[in-house]
Amino acid sequence: MTISKIQIESELTVILEGRLDTTTAPELEAELKQSMDGVDCLILDMEKLVYLSSAGLRVILGAQKQMNKQGKLLVRHVNDTIMEVFEVTGFTDILTIEN
Repeated sequence: MTISKIQIESELTVILEGRLDTTTAPELEAELKQSMDGVDCLILDMEKLVYLSSAGLRVILGAQKQMNKQGKLLVRHVNDTIMEVFEVTGFTDILTIEN
């Protein structure tokens, strides 16, 4: 998986490309932990994400919990495959998803 970041003032966009799974979830988790200080808007751009496992969902849920304390989390550009995972797991009720 490739993780790219764009930060403009207190808004951080994290662009995910590839597979967010058991192997890559710890990498995203570490990246988010070191980047979220002072961020009041976290955007996860999933346009190029092709696979999302339960390990990836756990990291996203952790980010949502953190952002509930300090701002907001937006999920953008979700394809049909990833949206189906969000719908089946109930994440559509937890996350703010913008397409």
